[in-house]
Amino acid sequence: MDPFGDLVRGLRSHGSLFGSTTLTPPWSLHFVDGAPLTLCAMLTGAGWILVPGADPVRLAAGETAVVRGPAGFHVVDEVGTPAEPIVCGVDCATPEQGGTRHRLGWHDPAPAPGSDASTLITGASPAGGEVGARLLDALPPVLRVGAGGSGDTVLDHVAAEVAVDAPGQQVVLDRLLDWLLVCTLREWFDRPDGRRPRWWTAQHDPVVGRALRLLHADPAAAWTVAGLAAATGVSRATLAKRFTDRVGEPPLTYLTGWRMTLAADLLLAEPGATLAGIARRVGYADPFGFSAAFTRVRGVTPSAFRRGERQGGGQGGGQRGRHGDRVGAPDGVSG
Repeated sequence: MDPFGDLVRGLRSHGSLFGSTTLTPPWSLHFVDGAPLTLCAMLTGAGWILVPGADPVRLAAGETAVVRGPAGFHVVDEVGTPAEPIVCGVDCATPEQGGTRHRLGWHDPAPAPGSDASTLITGASPAGGEVGARLLDALPPVLRVGAGGSGDTVLDHVAAEVAVDAPGQQVVLDRLLDWLLVCTLREWFDRPDGRRPRWWTAQHDPVVGRALRLLHADPAAAWTVAGLAAATGVSRATLAKRFTDRVGEPPLTYLTGWRMTLAADLLLAEPGATLAGIARRVGYADPFGFSAAFTRVRGVTPSAFRRGERQGGGQGGGQRGRHGDRVGAPDGVSG
C-alpha cells in the first residue's frame, strides 16, 4: 500500500446522472448534497462549475472535474444563466429530472447533430473520516482535468454503460465513477503546475517511496529508523535526511501522525472498541503510551476525541510529536 492508495481506499461513489434532453440551454443544477467530493464528467456539450469563493471553471466534452465539499455548488450552461436551478439532492437523479436512478438504460433520445445539449454525469463520494480529511486537505475547491488522459477510457465505459438496459446499472456506474475519480486525482497530482502534496512527490523517490510503502503496508510494526533504512538499502542517516527533505518531517514522526489518523477513525467508527485494542492495532503495546501519543499529536485525549471534542483540530492538530528511534514503546516517547 502507498499513501495515495490508503487515502482513496474509502472512496465509494453514489452516482447520479443527467441526460442530454434535460440539459438543453438554458439549464442550471444546484448540488446541495454536501458530499466531501463530487465528480463531474461532461460526455457531450459544455458547462461551467460555480463554486462559492472560486473562479468559474469551464467543463468541455471529455473533461472531468472534482469539486470539494461540503458547500453546495452549481453547474450551469453559461455563467449568469437565467434558468431556474434544479436542486440536486436525493431526488435529483430520478427520471422526471433526467437522471437514470430507478430506471434501466439511457432512454432519452440522442441529441440531434449540431445540438448544443449537454450530457453531464456526476457522482458523489463520501471520502469521510480522518483519512479522507488528509486527501481533502490536498485539494483545491475545484480541479479540472482535460481530455486525452487516462480517464478517457473510463469515460468510454461510462458512455457505453448508460446506453444499455441491464440490471445493476447504477452499481456498475458507481464503480466506474470511482475508477474515474482515482484517474482524475492521479492525473491532477502529476501535473507539473498542480499543487501537489509532499507525500505525492515523495512516493516517486526510490528510497523514500519504498519507505512510505513499508510504513503504510504495516503501520503497526515496531519500526525503527535503522530497520527502515536497512529495508530500503541505505544508511540510517541517509534515510532520515532524505525522508525529512522529501516529506517534510522525519519518518517516525510521519508514522506517528498516520497511526493517529487511523486511530481517530477507529475511535469514531468502533465506539465499543477499547483503547487497549485500538492501541495494539496501531502499534502501541499498551493504552497509556497510545493515549500519550494521541494527546500529543491531536491535542486531546482519545476518550475526549471519541466524545466529539476537537481542541487539537484537523489531522495535524495540536503539538507535533517528538521523534526518535523507536515507535510503539509503552511511554510513546518516539511518536
